[in-house]
Amino acid sequence: VKLVESGGGSVQAGGSLNLSCIITPSGRELYQRAWVRQAPGKAREVIAEIDMYGRTNYAASVKGRFTISQDLPNSLYLQMNSLQPGDTAKYYCAARESRFTVVLHAAAYTYWGQGTQVTVSS
Repeated sequence: VKLVESGGGSVQAGGSLNLSCIITPSGRELYQRAWVRQAPGKAREVIAEIDMYGRTNYAASVKGRFTISQDLPNSLYLQMNSLQPGDTAKYYCAARESRFTVVLHAAAYTYWGQGTQVTVSS
């Protein structure tokens, strides 16, 4: 499984960015996909996830500002609005095959992209 992110960059506070992830499933049935971010010195944070049925979960830190969407089987998106300096991080696309129930947990994800940097200035 290959995941490649794009769309990161630098933006001023209040601005918007749209991240994309191209996913090559290579015959795997991916049950759930997610956007995960990691700021320097901090743990990875699952901020949004979507399953194969379109059901979504959002972290409280981004709910109402970010929207996850997908075009199965190959594309995952994250529309980010009202960006704040606290959103500065490297953003990763992630996916998993397993269907056990867990919400917004980075360790549940098996497949990861290389990440794309998002920097928000005040």
